[in-house]
Amino acid sequence: TTAIDAFSGSQLLQAEPDASSFPSGGMRTTFEARGYTVWDTTSPMFIQTAPHGTTVLYIPSVFISYNGDALDEKTVLLRSTNQISKAACGLLNLIDPVPVGAQPRTSHVFTTLGTEQEYFLVDRSLYALRPDLKHTGRTLIGNLPPKHQQMDDHYFGRIPSKVMATMSEAELELFRLGVPIKTRHNEVAPQQFELAPIFEEAVLAVDHNLLTMDVLSKVAHKNNLKVLFHEKPFKGINGSGKHCNWSMSTDRGENLLDPTVKPETNYRFLLCLVAVLHAVQKHGGLLRTSIASSSNEHRLGSHEAPPCVISVFLGEHLTEVLDSVEESRPIKNFSVPEIQTIKLGGTALDVKVASLPSISRDLTDRNRTSPFAFTGNKFEFRAVGSKQSPAFPVTILNAAVASALQDVTEALHKQMGDRPYPSDADKVAVIKQFIASTKAVRFEGDGYSDAWLQEAERRGLPNIKTCPEAFEQLLDPSHSQMLTRQGIFTPSELQARYLILLERYSKDIHVEASTLRTLLASQILPAAFEYRSALAASVQNLRVVSEDDAAPELAALKALTPVVKGLQAAVEDLDRVIHEMHQLADDPDQEAKFASSTVVPSMNDARVIADKMEVLTADKNYPIPHYSELLWF
Repeated sequence: TTAIDAFSGSQLLQAEPDASSFPSGGMRTTFEARGYTVWDTTSPMFIQTAPHGTTVLYIPSVFISYNGDALDEKTVLLRSTNQISKAACGLLNLIDPVPVGAQPRTSHVFTTLGTEQEYFLVDRSLYALRPDLKHTGRTLIGNLPPKHQQMDDHYFGRIPSKVMATMSEAELELFRLGVPIKTRHNEVAPQQFELAPIFEEAVLAVDHNLLTMDVLSKVAHKNNLKVLFHEKPFKGINGSGKHCNWSMSTDRGENLLDPTVKPETNYRFLLCLVAVLHAVQKHGGLLRTSIASSSNEHRLGSHEAPPCVISVFLGEHLTEVLDSVEESRPIKNFSVPEIQTIKLGGTALDVKVASLPSISRDLTDRNRTSPFAFTGNKFEFRAVGSKQSPAFPVTILNAAVASALQDVTEALHKQMGDRPYPSDADKVAVIKQFIASTKAVRFEGDGYSDAWLQEAERRGLPNIKTCPEAFEQLLDPSHSQMLTRQGIFTPSELQARYLILLERYSKDIHVEASTLRTLLASQILPAAFEYRSALAASVQNLRVVSEDDAAPELAALKALTPVVKGLQAAVEDLDRVIHEMHQLADDPDQEAKFASSTVVPSMNDARVIADKMEVLTADKNYPIPHYSELLWF
């Protein structure tokens, strides 16, 4: 064989794609086309097979404009990773000093990430018959079947053989690509599933998550299935998230969020813990921005996903640790001698069954209603949407924690005065200071309850319900100054990111509204007209026999007619709001706010009427697959 082409190694490092055909938030125009991709050497290249026996080399890269502005999410993620390393090393080397002239004990800190990817699988042939699923990723109309998730029997049920085959094939392909997939299981809703990898360095974990989504889609397609990553593809049942399990680790492999056996005297852990609390307390609104999208908006705040208020769950044990440190008293013993025995790091449960081994119990229960929960030796950012890249949420989290670590380090310097390094008393004093100042963001109860929303308001925690509100947090000086000071974004990049978020949100809503309008006008209403015509003909024919014989059909016709009129009016209303939204295209801020305040409610109103129509229309006349077909194989 002979090579048909050759290239130098330098061509793998840098390339020049078109930077004008990419969302830039005004940083680039159509005639300013030059941009650069540069290989991110922290993420390895990989090869995938392609059609006709070919292979493709993939190079994980950053994407920057001709002027060096970040157009992607990887560049800012790398910046945040560097910044948190500097901030964490500054704190660790202050509290764990070495002799003058010696190398510091910690020279690098990196964030780790494990992403739990939830998704739905549906039959591809049925998917093809749903214009709403094809164009928007979610069903814009449709009623729940009589049996859905109310029996709580799907999570621990058998994985359907077709799904198991898809999962296994995807896992094998991911293993070949170096993605350390570990877990697979059913999720709560019918046809909802999850897979999760072992944690890795955050930058690599983000790349692997995007690769996982791509491989899942390709393998599902081969098996005549379609993967739905939308956060809420079906109304009335649970949506999907991407739980991001985040921590910090040193270059010696030490997890900085590991409480160890005696967390109350592990001052390094406590300083890092209060730094994270301080980050969420100070920049909770910004974390809410990082998870905001038109699709995740359907999931957040429902009784299935974290609320729109960003709070932190620590669990009973860590809460007691912080309380005991703040009150300068011994820590409470959590063991109950009658049924539990103390073990390192937790307890052992005795369920009075001789054939069972000792059952280890974690120190802390899990709170699935919390958007940001401590889960043993890491934090689980549960509010991230299943469709989005985890890069932006992790970037914002890294930046906020880096800033908080600097605040903790500054407080230590102030506390220790002229001494060369802080004493244990200095560390405890600073820990107490931050325990007291971050109490408002800690919540151990039911995040789904209305009582918590009222309590959160009393505590001064923001409850940001819509995307336009969330996006504004990006330009709030308390957040924007932190991001620019940390070097995560330049001011122009930050403004561009804000405009990109607004534009994407508005376009998503516009596509959904236009799709719904077309679906109703071209399929649902004609089907209703046809069914009404059949009913009217039946009434006419039966009246020849007797008026009473026509009564059932006449009742059905009378029930259907006002719904048809209502749906016609809903289509006209959608036409109106879509047109009005188009008129605001030159004002991204007002366009997004109009989409949220006017277009979305109009779509919801139209759906209510369309769902009534589905119930009243004969099955043979209904033009698209029902939920009952989509949600069960």
